[in-house]
Amino acid sequence: MLKAVIFDMDGVIIDSEPMHNKAYHDMFDEVGIKVSDALYQSFTGQSTINICKRLCDHFNLTQAPETLVALKRKHYKRFFESNSDLTLIDGVLDLIKDYHRNGLTLVLGSSAAMTSINQIFERFDLDQYFVAKLSGGDLKASKPHPEIFIKAVEASGFNNDECMVIEDSTNGIEAAKAANIFCVGFDSFHSKNQDYSKADMTIKDFKEIRFDKIRSLIPSY
Repeated sequence: MLKAVIFDMDGVIIDSEPMHNKAYHDMFDEVGIKVSDALYQSFTGQSTINICKRLCDHFNLTQAPETLVALKRKHYKRFFESNSDLTLIDGVLDLIKDYHRNGLTLVLGSSAAMTSINQIFERFDLDQYFVAKLSGGDLKASKPHPEIFIKAVEASGFNNDECMVIEDSTNGIEAAKAANIFCVGFDSFHSKNQDYSKADMTIKDFKEIRFDKIRSLIPSY
């Protein structure tokens, strides 16, 4: 029986990818590296510190990964504060309210830094719906490692077979399945070149997984 839903944030709750993209590329320019589209896309779903560690290794940079993280966050903060058009992804607030109203426990499991998570949750008043928020930046391993979803299940107070994950990235889906959790792949127009083949189901609209449809979507419900 489904009792908890674990949401990713970037690409599921908020389309902050354009700001992350700009912040990363401004950081790349600042440290003098050229990152291919393929390499950049492979970062999707991973924490900033792990991305910066990969960059330091790949480009043999003399700067510490933490230096790159600070540069990226500086640029992101500027974009976030100046972007008055930032909105939640269509339909996600209705879905969050629907689940919350029907008694499901909601947890956030995001690779974003906790500062970024708190900015989004404060801006859109989301804390009232979630019992816990987990940041990949605070954990030992990054998606596709399952650590964040194992921790999210623990935070929910239920078992993994009573939880569902909503993810939009290849790394996130792999992490959810490695944690043995039912995973919905959200294939939106915001997501680019992601593999949804390992998801238990793939959707393009949150109306497809409203609470009143869950019984027919999840066999164990």
